This record gives sequence, C-alpha cells and structure tokens, in this order.
Amino acid sequence: MKPSPAIAFLGPATCVVALLLVAPLGLLARYSLNKYDPTELMIEAATPANYLRFFTEAFYWDVMRTTIVVALLVTCLCLLLGLPLAYRLARTTSRWKSAMMLVVVLPLFIGSTVRTVGWMILFAQRGVLDSLSVWLFGLHIDLMYTPSAVVIGTLSVNLPFMVLTLQSVFEGIDSRLEEAAQGLGAAPGRAFWKIVWPLALPGVGIAAVLSFILGMNAYATPVLLGGPRFQMMAPLLFWEFNTNNNWPFSAALGFILMATTLLLTTLANVLIPRRYRA
Repeated sequence: MKPSPAIAFLGPATCVVALLLVAPLGLLARYSLNKYDPTELMIEAATPANYLRFFTEAFYWDVMRTTIVVALLVTCLCLLLGLPLAYRLARTTSRWKSAMMLVVVLPLFIGSTVRTVGWMILFAQRGVLDSLSVWLFGLHIDLMYTPSAVVIGTLSVNLPFMVLTLQSVFEGIDSRLEEAAQGLGAAPGRAFWKIVWPLALPGVGIAAVLSFILGMNAYATPVLLGGPRFQMMAPLLFWEFNTNNNWPFSAALGFILMATTLLLTTLANVLIPRRYRA
C-alpha cells in the first residue's frame, strides 16, 4: 500500500520536528525527575521533589508572579501602542508606506541583546536620559535596574512583532466595509469598533499571545536592565543550570514555565467570544 501524498509530504518535516523538539523535551523531562547532589551533581531517580520545591517555596512563586505581571503589562502596552500604528499602516495609501514598514521591521535586524545594551546607555546613571534630566530640571533619573527599565526594554523587543501581526490582520479586512458603515451615517470611530474590531479580534488575540510568550521567556532584557535583584523565570532557570549546576531543578523550572505559558495562552483563547472566532 502506497503512502498518501500528504503523508509523504509531511513525513520528513515531522521526523525533523520529533528529532529536534520532542526528543530534547523528553530528555529534559527525564532530567527533571532526577535528584541533585552538590558533590555528584545529578543522580538518577524518579522523584517529583524538584516540582514540589517550586510549589512549596514562596520565592519561586514570587518570581513566577513577577514574570506573569511583566508579560501581561508588556502585552497590554504593545496593544495600546501597536494597534493604532498597525491600523494606520494598513489603511494608508501613501507612497512612503514601504519606508514606514521598513522603520517597523528595522529593529528586528538588530539582536535583542544589542538593543538592550542601547537601553542601558540611555538609563545608566549619568547616561543620556539622566544627563538630559539634570540639564533641564536639575533632577536625576535612576531607571537602571528597575522594573520600569525591564518593561520598557521588553516592550521595545515585542512591539515590532505586534505591529507586523496586526498590520497583516487589518490588511485582510476589506476597507469597503468601513466605507459602507460611514456611508450609512456611522462615525469613523464607531465604524471601527462595530465593524473592524470584531473581525480583527481573533488576529489581535494571536498577536497578544505572541507578545505574551515572548515576555514570559525574556532573558537578556531582565538580566541586563533588571540586575541581579530583579528575578524572572528565564534568568532564574539559567542561573540554576549554569551557576548552580542543578540540572534537575532547572529542567523542572523549564517545564513549569512552559506549562504556565501554555495554560495562560489557552485561557486567553477561551476568553475570546466564540462569535468572533474565524
């Protein structure tokens, strides 16, 4: 019996995904059940102690709460700033549209770590913002190693993804629907909220989920802008893995972070009204 064309087409890609994604996750799951010893490092076992440690110690709950709050705040700010920009880009007929799109895409050409270093130069004591504030108002601005710096830095990383996703969503909505609503007497704002917004809501949800996932897994920005006292899950996971050499607990932290992200994004999808889903 010959395999169907679909199986023959998807087979190689499925094998690659299984090899590069599923197999490492399976190995990581096995590591998360092992024991840790400061001398012998990882000892083979089958114990939930690493997961119980996370759920029974308040410090790790605080880190997870901080991570979720930062990711949600960044997502809300990305929606607030990116929605009007993406809508304007989608509806503009200017000959400069390609140049404006390039301005949005250009930050993605630079690594997030390099951009974060740029924020460090701006936020540092006696840096650009601090010097400007002293010159204008005689006041020092101490933003470095603060939660605000982490939010701003993560926002700058996530915003282009939000704008590009929403721009494609608005491009897919026929502008003649708005013109018809306005022709029937609706104000532009009312036409947007009654016609465009319900159609765009599934795409907005996807963009928000993308931003939330990026925020939950941010590493370079919290480390460089938050400092050692500001803890989020990704830097904590790396600390346990690289500095403490506690591979079992870091593997458990990785699965807890992944499960929390998937759970919250699933709940967000459920909260979108069914009548607005495609």
